[in-house]
Amino acid sequence: MELSLQMKQTQKLSPQMIQTMEILQMGNQELQEYVDELLLENPVLERTGADPAASADELLRRMEWLLGDGRRYSRRADTEDAGMAPVAVQPRTEGLYEHLRDQIEFRNMSMELRLAVESVLTGLDANGYLEESTQELADRSGQPLEVVAEAEKLIRTLEPTGVGARTLAQCLELQLERQGERGLALTIVRNHLEDVAKNRYHKIAQETGASRESVQKACRLIRTLVPKPGAAFAPGEHFGTLLPDLVVREENGKFVVTMNEVQGPLLRVNSFYQRLLAESDDPQVQEYLTNKMRQADWVVKGIEQRRTTLLRCGQSIAAAQEEFLRRGPGHLKPMTMSDLAVELGVHPSTVSRTVRDKYLQCGYGVFPLSYFFSRALSGPEGEEATAQQAKAAIYALIQEEDKRHPLSDQKLCDLLAQQELILARRTVAKYREAMGIAPAAGRREY
Repeated sequence: MELSLQMKQTQKLSPQMIQTMEILQMGNQELQEYVDELLLENPVLERTGADPAASADELLRRMEWLLGDGRRYSRRADTEDAGMAPVAVQPRTEGLYEHLRDQIEFRNMSMELRLAVESVLTGLDANGYLEESTQELADRSGQPLEVVAEAEKLIRTLEPTGVGARTLAQCLELQLERQGERGLALTIVRNHLEDVAKNRYHKIAQETGASRESVQKACRLIRTLVPKPGAAFAPGEHFGTLLPDLVVREENGKFVVTMNEVQGPLLRVNSFYQRLLAESDDPQVQEYLTNKMRQADWVVKGIEQRRTTLLRCGQSIAAAQEEFLRRGPGHLKPMTMSDLAVELGVHPSTVSRTVRDKYLQCGYGVFPLSYFFSRALSGPEGEEATAQQAKAAIYALIQEEDKRHPLSDQKLCDLLAQQELILARRTVAKYREAMGIAPAAGRREY
């Protein structure tokens, strides 16, 4: 018998690091709601600008409440403060199918796998779930069962995370795993979703052997996940109003990036509890306050790190996309998250978390930060252009065409090649359809 030893290197994240990562990837509204809940759970935290003369009786009342049954109530942050007004965001025009196809369009794969992938994509419902079994998909596509299974696995690596799942639990599992979660939250999702919905923290704690506080933290993480990852791409879906996270203004010929004045909650540790911790001789009070102080410190630092990292990302994006800021869409330069990660000296996953659900306002409107990162298309001399640039070029050509003799997709390919944009005819057709532009026959004017 031959024995072999296998060494594995694992990285264990500290609770502080995990909380920092969670805060980093929160969108503005999500962060506001998280802070609102946290202010109810942790009495040592308060917003900056809160009345420092709050009575000791009120503070102690909050502490007594927290030592009780731990019920949580959610409330909306007030967004009618002075400063940057909420900005209306246009409905998403790209469908889920197109969004997923874009991510795998240029991947090398066998014809069998490509056909199987197509079958899986067409089998997704409006929420991004698969209703058909692997066998049913194989029967419909005519591809081997193992190839279809590989296609399903591939789809589940795409964005939005959770797409391609068959159940809610699987959808949430995929999101947790993408975040690097391997602990309690994953166990709860797999076995206790109904208990989470009914806030049965005690029951979950008993059955998992975890503390109630750990269970509550894990459930809070679970509630940040997206149960319907494909819903945002549904026809007619829109985001209503939001506050942009970053604002770009031109000052003295240079573009300056600032945080939106009203977008981020600012917190501090309440001085009363700092004094109470220093003066109290009660071991239980000391332990309770120490734990709450530690959590408060992590949250304050996490929010500040989020602000700092987000601002640095925004500044780097503005520097790289100055042409876009001056001339608008169609002048976006190729840029990847890996490029930005190298520039900032961080891991690409940090950039991914930072830009998730964050928005930038400039002279041409409000754009998700992910808009500025795109796949690059190579020209014949190694020059690159983004998919957005390609779409802008196609749009410009169609706007200038003779409407009695509109340009075919092949003719568009030829004209784009003269601009050193080398695209396949089917890619041109895909971009044209994504922009809601009819084919040549549908554009002809008589």
